[in-house]
Amino acid sequence: MNSDQHIADSTKCWVESIVIGHNFCPFAKAALEAGRVRFAVSHASDLEAALQDLISECVRLDDSADIETTLVVYADAFSAFDDFLDLIDLANRLLEMQGYEGTYQLAHFHPDYCFEGSNEDDPANYTNRSPCPTLHIIREASLEKAIASYPQAEKIPQNNIELAHKLGSERLATELERCIKR
Repeated sequence: MNSDQHIADSTKCWVESIVIGHNFCPFAKAALEAGRVRFAVSHASDLEAALQDLISECVRLDDSADIETTLVVYADAFSAFDDFLDLIDLANRLLEMQGYEGTYQLAHFHPDYCFEGSNEDDPANYTNRSPCPTLHIIREASLEKAIASYPQAEKIPQNNIELAHKLGSERLATELERCIKR
């Protein structure tokens, strides 16, 4: 079993080298460089515990203005992508039920991420592939502010797809694997 530090380091490497390195998220660099990204490793092995860990991290964000965003990395569960999709659905519903709609939103990443309707080997899937299943809790107010100050933010997804296709699956897989083996 990987240590929590190795899991967090692998995830941070992925953020630095792929997410920021290829500018898949133009808003990530500032928060990471400011030390305001939390990497929370969860050892939940079932949905209930995973959702509790997610809500605990939302509460931590409520109480910690110095943390901009949190990546909840599930080290021991959700290796099957379909199981992870179930977690995403329940997590979004739970955020709404807990009154977090409009406060936080989730982005999601998985080692086997595959966009609906795409082939598994489509390079665009690497825009959401990560070392471990991960839910990213984003402060909506910060996201809205970042989008407002970014020219043509609506083009980010299409630009990412085009770049991923240019880079190719082989290169992106190698970069992701390098972070995992770190």
